Amino acid sequence: MPLASKTLVDSPIPLYTSYSNGKKAKAKAKFMLVSSLNRPHLFACKGLEIAVPTPNLSNQLPKHVDVATLSNLCVDIVLNVPQLPPPSPLQRRAFMDRLALSPPHKKYWEAGGNCNMAIAAARLGLNCISIGHVGKEIYGKFLSEVLHDEGIGLVPVANDDIVNNSSSTSNSASYETLLCWVLVDPLQRHGFCSRADFSKEPAFHWMSKLSREVKMAIKNSKVLFCNGYGFDELSPGVLLSAMEYAVEVGTSIFFDPGPRGKNLSTGTPEEQRALNQFLRMSDVLLLTSDEAESLTGIGDPILAGQEFLKRGIHTKWVIVKMGSKGSILITTSSIACAPAFKVNVIDTVGCGDSFVAAIAYGFIHNLPKVNILAIANAVGAATAMGCGAGRNVATLEKVVHILRSSNLNEDDEFWTEILEKNVIAQEITCLWNVRNVSRNHINIVSFDQVVSELLPKLEFPQTVGNVPT
Repeated sequence: MPLASKTLVDSPIPLYTSYSNGKKAKAKAKFMLVSSLNRPHLFACKGLEIAVPTPNLSNQLPKHVDVATLSNLCVDIVLNVPQLPPPSPLQRRAFMDRLALSPPHKKYWEAGGNCNMAIAAARLGLNCISIGHVGKEIYGKFLSEVLHDEGIGLVPVANDDIVNNSSSTSNSASYETLLCWVLVDPLQRHGFCSRADFSKEPAFHWMSKLSREVKMAIKNSKVLFCNGYGFDELSPGVLLSAMEYAVEVGTSIFFDPGPRGKNLSTGTPEEQRALNQFLRMSDVLLLTSDEAESLTGIGDPILAGQEFLKRGIHTKWVIVKMGSKGSILITTSSIACAPAFKVNVIDTVGCGDSFVAAIAYGFIHNLPKVNILAIANAVGAATAMGCGAGRNVATLEKVVHILRSSNLNEDDEFWTEILEKNVIAQEITCLWNVRNVSRNHINIVSFDQVVSELLPKLEFPQTVGNVPT
């Protein structure tokens, strides 16, 4: 096939400043190739023609950032309350307004949302940035300081000129840092309130297109992580633009629809289209078993994962989180599963976010799939042992301690029931602690073997290679 004509030009996207281990990275000159081959393909799906961006494989410059998170940056304010707010939206809004009248002490503040994933990933040794909006008020300064202290770069979704000009003529509250009130009752049940819950449009609806800085951040990252809560802040069009640009520049996309997935699937036409595109174009999908069932109508987690793979265009992995039982990683040719760890659970907030961070770690480092699930389960368990998320997510020391403990929640009956129904896969691999376990058609991997392979990588970080293709 003849090569298309290409022109070497200075990149119109200025470099952003990122932090690694609290130090500013030096800017380097970058160039990009403009090719006449960079045109989207068209796919027809149930009568709807959808443009699918084409990866620019000829322009694979080194990517110096491991993980970029997109949107969903907020400050969690964690408060103990006598009872959770009522279900009525009007009553919940009044409840939240009463709380906001007097800002609580800073000791109740914590970084939340995608900060959880970024902090957990940075503590595993990954170079991370967060793309999103934080205001210039006290909460925004707090969030910026937390990210900086964790060695995470912050890339604004809009430059200061846009924010300053718009906020002076519009509702200034739309430009403030998003707050999420995390309310805990005496029975340790959680309730969540934020201003995004009471608006028909995204919190940052004034953000209409990707800035050059955001595009450069996406282009320079190996993985772009998005979740369903991003739709609370940015419009479906902006999120789609980020996804399409990531595909174009060869950045792998991780997507976790979360609890918002079900509502998005029946939301506005724009929300439905964006959700479907993320589910089809993401390299890695992450869902709980309930979320997988709600989006596919299939109760069996493995069959649901295989359904996502059938529907997908770029989908390589589907990871189903099974709560206290463990997790499953499904590809077109294999199934891997690993039981969870037995730990003293204090708080489950942030467990799913930190779990994703470990999956990204394994994906970037090309680890065996069962090893990836083992470390992800360990990171999630380490987070559950703390109170709250943000700076309380898993530390590397806690993860190593859990791996060394070998205290797996092995439910032989549960895994037998799940796996025996899915022996048609080319390969089934299961992590197990007990030696000399045999199952038909299932490859049992010793936990001791996995730990012996993981610990040197965690305790003596290695150079990251290319991500899977």
